[in-house]
Amino acid sequence: MGYFKDTLKGLSWMGGLRGSTRILAFIKILILARILSPNEFGLFGIAMLFLSLLEIISETGVNIFLIQEGDEIDSYVDTAWIVSILRGTLIALILFLFSPIISRFFNSPQSLNVMYLISIAPLIRGFINPSVVKFQKNLLFAKEFIFRLLIYFLDALVAIITALATHSAISLVYGLLAGALFEVCASHVFIKPGPKLRFVKDRLRLIINRGKWVTFAGIFNYLFENIDDAVVGRLLNTTYLGTYQMAYKVSSLPMTEVSDVIQKVTFPVYLKMAGDKARLKKAFIKSLLATSIAVLPIGLILFFFSQEVVLILLGPKWLSVVPVIEVLSFFGVVRAITETTYPLFLSLKKQKYVSLITLFSIFGLILTIFPLVKNFDIVGAGISSLIGALLAISVTAYLLNKVFK
Repeated sequence: MGYFKDTLKGLSWMGGLRGSTRILAFIKILILARILSPNEFGLFGIAMLFLSLLEIISETGVNIFLIQEGDEIDSYVDTAWIVSILRGTLIALILFLFSPIISRFFNSPQSLNVMYLISIAPLIRGFINPSVVKFQKNLLFAKEFIFRLLIYFLDALVAIITALATHSAISLVYGLLAGALFEVCASHVFIKPGPKLRFVKDRLRLIINRGKWVTFAGIFNYLFENIDDAVVGRLLNTTYLGTYQMAYKVSSLPMTEVSDVIQKVTFPVYLKMAGDKARLKKAFIKSLLATSIAVLPIGLILFFFSQEVVLILLGPKWLSVVPVIEVLSFFGVVRAITETTYPLFLSLKKQKYVSLITLFSIFGLILTIFPLVKNFDIVGAGISSLIGALLAISVTAYLLNKVFK
C-alpha cells in the first residue's frame, strides 16, 4: 500500500511538473512561432540533431546506474562527476570542430553560427552535480518539481526575450544555455553531497559495465527519433525540417510527456518490488492502463481537430503541418504505450531489452524513410516513423511475455 501511495504522490508531482513545463513550452512555441520563421526553427533543429547525437553516443548510463544501486550512492558521486565533465568537454570540442562539415552537409551556411554557440551547452552541463538523481531515487518528487520548473521557466523567458530582440534562431540557443547554467549552479547549492575532483578506477569500471546497454538504447533511440529529421533536412530543406519538427512537437510530444511522467515515477517504485514478480506484474498492468487511458483521447483530438489545434497554437502560416500531425498522432499513441515498458525492464536490469525494442523500430524506419519522403515529402516521414513504432510494439509484446512467463 505504501508503494501505491508513493506512486500516486509521484504521479501528482511529476504530472504537475510535466503539465507546467508543457504549458511553458506551448506558450514559448506559440510566441516564438509568431516571431521566428520555420527556417529559423530548422537552423536550430540542425544544431540540436548533431548535439543530441554526440550526447547519446557518449552516454555512460550513470544516472540509471545510481538509481539502480543500493541506498548508498555517495561513494560513486565523485567518479561520476569527473566522467561527466570529461564527457561534456569532449562533446563540446567535437561539435565545435565538426560544425562546418555538418553545415555543408545540410547545405545550410546559416546554421554554422548556431552550432558554434550551442557547443557551449554540453560543456556547461558536464558540471551538473550527479547527486540530482536523489530526487528520483528517493521519491523526492516535490523538490524535483520546483527544480525542473525553474529551469524550464528560465529557458523559455530568455528565449522569448532574445527572440524579440534578434528574430533569430540564436535566441533558442540562449534559452538553452541559460537553463543549463542555472541547473549547474542549483545542483551544487541545493543538493548534497557536492562532488569532488576525485577519481576511483573500480567505480568507473562498474558504471561503464552496467551502463553499456543504456548507451546502446540511447543511441538506437536517437537514431529512431532523428533519422527522419536528417533525411528531411538532406532531401528537402531547412524550411521543411522546421515544419516537420514543429508537427512532431505538437502531435507526439504531448503523449510522450504523459508516458515520461509515468516512467519516471514507476521506475524507482518497480525497483522496490522487483523481487516479487506477481506484484510487479500487477503494478505494471495498472501503469499500462493509466498510460493508455491518458494518451488515447489526446491522439483522437489531434487527429480529428488538427487544423483547429494548429490555428490556436501556431497561427495560419503553419497550416502545412496539419497532414503530418494527423499521421504523427497515431505514432505518439503507439510510442507512448511502448515506452511504458521501459522502467519495468530497467527495474529488472534488462537494459538490453530496451535496446532491442528500439533497434527494431529503427529497422522499420530505415527500410521505408527514403522512398516515402521522396514520394510524400514530410507526410512520408511521419508514416515511416509510425511503421517503426508499430514494429517496436510487436517486439515489446513478445519481451513482456518472456519476462512474466
